Order: sequence, then C-alpha cells, then structure tokens
Amino acid sequence: MAKTSPSPARFWLVKSEPESYSWSQFVAEGKSAWTGVRSFAARLHLRAMKKGDQVFFYHSNVGKEIVGTAEVAKEAYPDPTADEGDWSAVDLKVLKPLRKPVSLAVMKADPALKNIELIRQSRLSVLPVTDAEAARILKLGS
Repeated sequence: MAKTSPSPARFWLVKSEPESYSWSQFVAEGKSAWTGVRSFAARLHLRAMKKGDQVFFYHSNVGKEIVGTAEVAKEAYPDPTADEGDWSAVDLKVLKPLRKPVSLAVMKADPALKNIELIRQSRLSVLPVTDAEAARILKLGS
C-alpha cells in the first residue's frame, strides 16, 4: 500500500486594525485567540482552517499591508467573546515578520495577485489565499 503524504498547508489572510491589535502586540504575546469575527463568510473561513495552516497578518485601515506570517495553532472552537449566536475563533501563533511589508497598492498592481480575495472581498476579515498567491506574497515580502 502506498504511503500518502500529508496535504500541504493551506494559506489564509487575517485582517486587524493596528490601533486595535497590531502585529507588534501579536509578536509580544506570541500567540492569540482570533476572536470577535462577526461575519458569516469569515466564520466559514475560520471553521475551514486546519492546524498548521499558514496565515498572513494584514494591517487594515492604517498601513494596508501584510506585515507578517502566523500559523493556526488550534482549529475552530466556540468564540468566548460571543454573547449570542454561533461564532467561532481559532488560535494563531506568530511565525515571522516579512522583511518588506506587502502593501495593498503593490498587490493591486501585481498581475499574479489580481484575483486575490483581499481585493475582491475587501470587507471580509478572514480570507483564503491560493498557493500561487501565497508564493508571490512571500517573494514580494522577502
């Protein structure tokens, strides 16, 4: 019987306003429960995340750039900050900062990123990223 290798990690993007929760705060903590997401589409993305999936950390509103990478440390569980409703959270752990932040303007101008969900679904706070898009972002950020 052939041995199957594990499927490669998927990629995601999470957005945070740096005035509320910044990359530097995340780095100082090392790990964080990603709570407070109140969008049905984003909730579906949280629930699809698997332990070990890679996550891009994006500063929204101020900066508008991907500043670092993280990893899903714990898969979806009931969001402890939700007073009502069926909301989910995941735990993320810091991996590393990008050498060069990748701005929204750079992504919009890059043909390889023309279909990235960040541009197409700009209001969602949790988004999937394809393998090809992730590779391009990592290259731009190195």
